[in-house]
Amino acid sequence: MRGSETEPVKNEPMETPQSLLPDLATLQEWLTIGLSDASREGHLVRVLKRNPPPFMSTFANEIVTCQFPGGRKRRVFIKYGGGRSHVSFGHRGDISYEAEVYRRVLQLLPGFRPKYLGAHTDSETGDTSLFLEYVDRNTRLSDLSWKRATRQPRAMAQTARWLARFHAALESRVHDASLSFLKRYDVMYYRGWAQRTFEFARPLLPRFPWLKELRKCGDAWFAPLLTATQTVIHGEFYAKTVLVRAQIHFMVDWESTAIAPGAIDLVALTEGEGWSPKLVRRCEIEYLRTRWPGGAPAEFQRTLDAARVYLHFRWLGERPDWAVREKSRWRYDHLHAAAKQLGLI
Repeated sequence: MRGSETEPVKNEPMETPQSLLPDLATLQEWLTIGLSDASREGHLVRVLKRNPPPFMSTFANEIVTCQFPGGRKRRVFIKYGGGRSHVSFGHRGDISYEAEVYRRVLQLLPGFRPKYLGAHTDSETGDTSLFLEYVDRNTRLSDLSWKRATRQPRAMAQTARWLARFHAALESRVHDASLSFLKRYDVMYYRGWAQRTFEFARPLLPRFPWLKELRKCGDAWFAPLLTATQTVIHGEFYAKTVLVRAQIHFMVDWESTAIAPGAIDLVALTEGEGWSPKLVRRCEIEYLRTRWPGGAPAEFQRTLDAARVYLHFRWLGERPDWAVREKSRWRYDHLHAAAKQLGLI
């Protein structure tokens, strides 16, 4: 499933070597300081068990079973900064950035899951560890298989409605001082992704000569994204970042959170050749009806088309080898279609 399945949501993933995990004494100290429940009680948190995660990740992580001084136990999912970074030309933040997103944005939303439990920053290295509730017995939205023909479309539509409510709730906060730390997509941000794509795609010009025409359009392609209503977006809202357990959805991996048009998240959720046009349209309708019950802005379709152009530039402009590899070729066909829809070529 291209876009939602095979396109990387992170840099190439890695397994977590033991050498990247803190020793037991250090981990217990970090949890005691960082977990909000523990810091209030002021006594050492005991680690009873440590387990590897079910999925690989860019950042070292593990699942830890803790015991609080009063005897209460809790399973905690921990992501470690570990000196790693994958900023992607300013697109992503690190674990400390994600921790701030949880603390200042997500934990304020009623019912948001997974719950933020705390964080710890090492005074010597500056590395941050993020503590979240562990979500067991879950399935990634992209991996739903049981009664796939009905369950996955229903879950996708439910996710689109959640996304619309999220964008609507945060729209009024984009100028809050408390969110000034968030990245904001501006002219230089959008322009940079296009410029890198055109540079990296030079070897493919004989195959896609229309790229020259698109490049001549300059900044016109992202004009709808600058004039659209801005809100807080996830930034890489692919089906891999949504965990499903029964009817509960858990939204994870918030390192790419930014201020930008919500259409970018909607396009990410539904982009690629793996989703049927019918399902894509259903998700768009559910999003529009939920976010704007009285009717969507007249310019939303152009914003959606511009968001599609952006996402193709964003992935093709990540690395020279990604721009020319065979499994990325579908993006050029979709980029061409979106650019035509916008009247750029």
